Amino acid sequence: MALMLGIGCLVVAPIWLPGVLAQPTLKRTLEPYFMVGAALNESQFSERDRRDADLVARHFNTITPENALKWQYVHPEPDRYAFAATDRYVDFGERNGMFIIGHTLVWHNQTPEWVFQDDEGRPLDRDALLARMRDHIHTVVGRYKGRIHGWDVVNEALNEDGTLRDSPWYRIIGEDYVGLAFFFAHEADPDAELYYNDYGLENTAKRDGAVNLIRRLQREAAPIDGVGLQGHNRLEWPTPEAQDSTIAAFAQLGLQVMITELDVDVLPRGSDYRGVDLSQDPALQARIDPYREVAPDSLLRLQADQYARLFNVYLKHSDVISRVTFWGVDDGDSWLNNWPVRGRTNYPLLFNRVGQPKPAYDAVMGAVRAHRSAH
Repeated sequence: MALMLGIGCLVVAPIWLPGVLAQPTLKRTLEPYFMVGAALNESQFSERDRRDADLVARHFNTITPENALKWQYVHPEPDRYAFAATDRYVDFGERNGMFIIGHTLVWHNQTPEWVFQDDEGRPLDRDALLARMRDHIHTVVGRYKGRIHGWDVVNEALNEDGTLRDSPWYRIIGEDYVGLAFFFAHEADPDAELYYNDYGLENTAKRDGAVNLIRRLQREAAPIDGVGLQGHNRLEWPTPEAQDSTIAAFAQLGLQVMITELDVDVLPRGSDYRGVDLSQDPALQARIDPYREVAPDSLLRLQADQYARLFNVYLKHSDVISRVTFWGVDDGDSWLNNWPVRGRTNYPLLFNRVGQPKPAYDAVMGAVRAHRSAH
């Protein structure tokens, strides 16, 4: 039985048929090695998107909120928190017996301007911003004490050269804002795991900066338990060697290592075209959005090969990797459809737009089988 559903997708069988349900799941296959998770949007954890909610429950044993716990959503105004969505997120994870992640407490992005200002719009001083940070962390972490099991405490604090980013947190508080955020989170929930999370740590300069940052936190006895390597990857980056050495560098610090935001982008880089309306420029659209109708099998095979290479490295380091989390559930809900150019059609995940496994899924399963046979 075959159906043509969605954009260029040949579906062997609907996901609810017994033959599909009999397939091995990601969480069962990877259980001996590490947890496997996905970042969820509100339609998924509220179960309005029933198909993806079922897919998540079937394949994943840890979840991360894509946006719901970022400051602009959970604390949009100085005297107002918005917990309805995050309550549903935590409820969904608990009903499905999942390891629940909180993302993220301190970040320069998706944080309202008022956070750094007084009532008259003037920059806060150090003590006032520290008080605001502590109040936010204690309120959010405290609400889910014992229910959210791990937190991305500080997100993306580094520049590409490994120095601290010139964010409002850094400018107003100073470099110790990172460690203080960890102390505040630990005060709010002493049993929660606490992580530093960043992208591009496979690049030597940034990796070295992160290692130095974490060593400083450890010297200060900051309660850091792990580091998240975001894993926003491309067809040929990172190399297995770069991924291997990066995991090893953080493992040597005695930390858990997590792959926290995994995807493999298949589109040409579009950074020079941010904000462009592709519909007004067909030639540009054809060049930077070439797979609007269907991703060719050859492209999906290249993606599968990269996923296999990555998982070969993850499995090699399964003694220090605690979880691997994909940034999204299926291709249709990935952030890469709208970044850095809105409206493109990307294919970065293991499941296609109708929730069916792709060659990348088979490649991950094959990597596990090969690892098991070799060990």
